[in-house]
Amino acid sequence: MAAILGLEIPDESYISSPVGVLTVLCGVGAFFFLLEERTKWRLFNYFPPLIFIYAIPAIMSNTGILTNTSAVYGWLSEAVLPMFLIIMLLKVDIASTVRMMGRGIFVMLFGTAGVVIGAPIAFWLVRDKLPESLDAWKAFGTLAGSWIGGTGNMAAVSEGLDTSGKGFGLAVLGDNLVYMIWLPILLGSKKFSRAFNRFTRVDEKRIAMLESAQIRREEGQEQVKMRHFLYLLVLGFACTWAAGIISTKLPEFKPVLTASTWRILLITTMGLLLSLTPAKRIPASHELAMALVYIFVANMGAKADVSGLAGSAAWFLLACYLWIAVHGLFCVVGAYLLRVDIHSTAIASAANIGGAASAPVVASHHNEKLVPASILMALIGYAVGTYGAFLAAELCYRLS
Repeated sequence: MAAILGLEIPDESYISSPVGVLTVLCGVGAFFFLLEERTKWRLFNYFPPLIFIYAIPAIMSNTGILTNTSAVYGWLSEAVLPMFLIIMLLKVDIASTVRMMGRGIFVMLFGTAGVVIGAPIAFWLVRDKLPESLDAWKAFGTLAGSWIGGTGNMAAVSEGLDTSGKGFGLAVLGDNLVYMIWLPILLGSKKFSRAFNRFTRVDEKRIAMLESAQIRREEGQEQVKMRHFLYLLVLGFACTWAAGIISTKLPEFKPVLTASTWRILLITTMGLLLSLTPAKRIPASHELAMALVYIFVANMGAKADVSGLAGSAAWFLLACYLWIAVHGLFCVVGAYLLRVDIHSTAIASAANIGGAASAPVVASHHNEKLVPASILMALIGYAVGTYGAFLAAELCYRLS
């Protein structure tokens, strides 16, 4: 009744002030990364900090410890999310990646197509088992953002689609539980390199090239200084401001292509255009972007209503495992058509599904000389992840 009459309802949460909320969101992320670094627990090989950074604020907000209605959450969505997307894309270097990995890049794009096409296939198989109130097609689109690009893309797409906290929680859960199975498969694939390379008819010259690869690392990067953070912040906020103005002038095709979706797509495009300018040489851009990404993931957890999540999780996870199988099939078909080796194929899949965190792990296991190239390949995923995820969401919506 108080809400109807326009009266302010007191927040009974223990932590409700904006400064307190920000302290929790930043502190949860800092704590779990510190714990991972100091303890080296194997637990984090199976459950990376991301899942805790989402889950702990979700538990706190659903038990009354942390408010789930703070103005901080809206500000993070309106200003911080677009800003980190701009900053994250500055390091994308498509030309260098193609030069280093050659046809391996196109295998990655086959894998991307597998994620986009696999989403509606998996969704169609389980759509009747998921509650209509969940808007499950949004959860599939959100997870596609992670599986094509990374956590930043997942956060951006969730904002563009207005994915519920419950849907975002399913995406985080599916992302991590599939990762636990898929990463060992990519690492173990090295044992089958001879058979796979015969199957894909790999040219011996390509194998020799990979064995002797000398990837040039960027040397002499400028030391990080205070002014660099100012440069990054002004670029991020300026593009966010411009995209917000332009997005309101563009036509909407609901429910996928809304003003919010336009804003994220415009920001992605601006970030890619800036990567072609001297702005790409500003140091610490990737590190700052990823710190903001994890604060935003904690923000999504704090806003989530996790009641009833368990009932939907089993069917959603089944769909995720079917979905990853489609992605894997597309990678193998791409490798066969393009005559690409197992090393490049595994790295291409890791660049999609695991992003910049997993691609170097797989590369170092297969061929340490390809680690720098794997990082660049993952950045390509950042570049196409948002576009591909919105397409996957549109396909799922048409089946909903």
